[in-house]
Amino acid sequence: MADSAKEQRMKIAELVESDSHVLGEMIKSLQGPSRRTRQNAASVFSIVASRKPELLIGHIDAFIDALNRPESQTRWECLDVLTALISLDSCACEKAIPGAESALFDEGAGSLHLSALRFLCAIGATTQARSVQVWPLIDEAIQCYHGDFEYSEMLSAVTGFAEGELDQTVKDSLKDRMAFDATSGKGALKKRSQQIVDILS
Repeated sequence: MADSAKEQRMKIAELVESDSHVLGEMIKSLQGPSRRTRQNAASVFSIVASRKPELLIGHIDAFIDALNRPESQTRWECLDVLTALISLDSCACEKAIPGAESALFDEGAGSLHLSALRFLCAIGATTQARSVQVWPLIDEAIQCYHGDFEYSEMLSAVTGFAEGELDQTVKDSLKDRMAFDATSGKGALKKRSQQIVDILS
């Protein structure tokens, strides 16, 4: 059943990529009354964003608006879409920071926290000013979710953040935050934390 649903979403994504009318109708679905319809639309757009993000560049506001939906899946799929669009229009995507902050500390789904952190790390890496803006959120997330199932993947996002255009105060603070695990951690956690420290040194 899961494979069948995935295949269906892939087929719809292909239609969205080839027909602007279908794309427009799917955008409307993000705003519809049905939770399941919104989730399915968001999942399709996540597929499209991973393959042809340029097709979605004119609909950034719709994806930001979808961060206000109550269900976690719609929000994390749309955060993944927005993350893919940062390289194409970071100024428009910057407006999603408040929605990403709410998702980051929402009670419940770890997938939502992970997608929110990925977005914040990606947008924060684009300029020094944005790095200062999002760093308190990233720092809090590192502390809140340390040890969670998603934490290893979160560190991958933080690694990308460390490689970005960071303000020096942010670099110093991130380095200090990673220092304990780089010194006293074990296994992959120690290795990834040390990698981040090395990037910032």
